[in-house]
Amino acid sequence: MGSKNHEVVPTPLIGQISGLRGGTGVHKCISNLAKVGLIAKVKNAKYDGYRLTYGGLDYLALNTYRKRKDVYSVGNQIGVGKESDIYVVSDERGVQRVLKIHRLGRISFRTVKANRDYLRNRSSGSWMYMSRLAALKEYSFMKALRANGFPVPEPLAQSRHTLVMSLIDAFPLRQISSVPDPASLYADLIGIILRLAEHGLIHGDFNEFNLLIEEKSQPLADEDSKSPPRVLLTPILIDFPQMVSIDHTNAEMYFDRDVNCIKRFFERRFHFVSDESGPFFSDARGQASRGGRKRLDVEVEASGFSKKMARELEAYMKQVEATSGETASSDGEKDSNEDDCDQASRLVENRSPGCIEQEDGSLGIDSVDRQLAYDASNKLSLTSLEQT
Repeated sequence: MGSKNHEVVPTPLIGQISGLRGGTGVHKCISNLAKVGLIAKVKNAKYDGYRLTYGGLDYLALNTYRKRKDVYSVGNQIGVGKESDIYVVSDERGVQRVLKIHRLGRISFRTVKANRDYLRNRSSGSWMYMSRLAALKEYSFMKALRANGFPVPEPLAQSRHTLVMSLIDAFPLRQISSVPDPASLYADLIGIILRLAEHGLIHGDFNEFNLLIEEKSQPLADEDSKSPPRVLLTPILIDFPQMVSIDHTNAEMYFDRDVNCIKRFFERRFHFVSDESGPFFSDARGQASRGGRKRLDVEVEASGFSKKMARELEAYMKQVEATSGETASSDGEKDSNEDDCDQASRLVENRSPGCIEQEDGSLGIDSVDRQLAYDASNKLSLTSLEQT
């Protein structure tokens, strides 16, 4: 509550909000929270106070999911993106889901000064606020896309800087070395880009890191045939914080970048080059809203993710992209293709089957006094606070 108006919450205000009587009890609670990293004292502050850490924000989000019965246990970490962490979780019935935690600022803190200067005088410009916007935007777009038949995970819940979605039994396109029919898969992916444009949207980061490939077996029509069933490859689209409206000032640039990322990847990985040129933004733009198609960019804005929120998040994304580019140029580690296309959070990094251990490995969050803490490797874990 205090963090809404204060990045560093004054200690007296913490006492007032908590409703605890006596200064000793308040300071003891503050000390316990600080010991496990849920809050932190700020050095050289103008007044005595504490700030909420990402660990504390994680706990608040997980506690919300616990109350709603969206999440009962937390399993293994299955992915680490530039500014997000991915975990397998489960509900009370043991159904596996995916928890995505946005951590905007992780890259920016490394590139240091430019982004800090950009946010210094903004009343709402904290990394946690930006992370909340990213989670809200991703959930809003995923919900609209799913409702209109797009191949995306099912959005299940959203709280603060996190969201819960269905677990897809698939692998990132970047991990696939060969496919039976590259032309068919290429056509499916270009088709998704065009269909998004028809509904007023451009993904903005459409590449091999943000595409999962799901395998489905299709029995042959001839039941007597001894041939193995045909395998169908279904692309699943993920990661939506960069998504923009087709009316955006730089919409053509984002559209062309999405198309070129797929073209370059297929040529490099599968040695496939399409005989057809394009698609081109002008053609896709002309199809938007034709035939009574729903404009999902308008629908998402009406659902609560406002233009103001979009502008704030976009400004942050541009700042990160600029500073990331500067770092890559100075290190000489990235080529131009990677600068354009490698913007994804790696959703299913090092994924293996059965990565959640419900009976002997996962950690239940079935009591209010269980709190989040970070170990030395910054991995998410749950720990019970001992009563002192």
